[in-house]
Amino acid sequence: MHRSVSLVALALLASVAVSACSSSTSPSKNTDSNTVVMSALLLPQNEVPAITGPDASGSGQVTITFHLTRDSAGNVTAATADYLAVLNNFPANTTITGAHIHNNVAGATAGIVAQPAYTSGELVLTNGSGTLDKKAQNVTAAVAQNILNNPAGFYFNVHTALNTGGAARGQLAKQ
Repeated sequence: MHRSVSLVALALLASVAVSACSSSTSPSKNTDSNTVVMSALLLPQNEVPAITGPDASGSGQVTITFHLTRDSAGNVTAATADYLAVLNNFPANTTITGAHIHNNVAGATAGIVAQPAYTSGELVLTNGSGTLDKKAQNVTAAVAQNILNNPAGFYFNVHTALNTGGAARGQLAKQ
């Protein structure tokens, strides 16, 4: 009897251990509504007009993580954003002169509504590739709310010394 109780206890302990391991290794989906991730594929042909010349070979991917504060009704009352833009295939020694979020749909241009604190020339793509990484950048509550309501109505682009109006652009999409 003592032996069977020990075996049952051992089996129960093993079952709990397996359960704990499986739950800690399974992927979890972020359900925090106060953290919202947007991304965009940045391409020269998305600029208006489409880029030709040396910068036309460039591309990139931007991920923007919004950290939000909301009121009891769910409206955004404060926001910051983390920007991570990975750029590739630009000509060697390309100088990035700006990076911004603009408010307009594909095929149209508009003014800047949000941007990381970026100094022109801060990033030089020595080998044609590089990363822009800016954390905790202020975004107005109204702009953050508008982007959440209609991500496709906003685009992110990077500007270069050759293409001061924008060299690679992509519409935002919620992840």
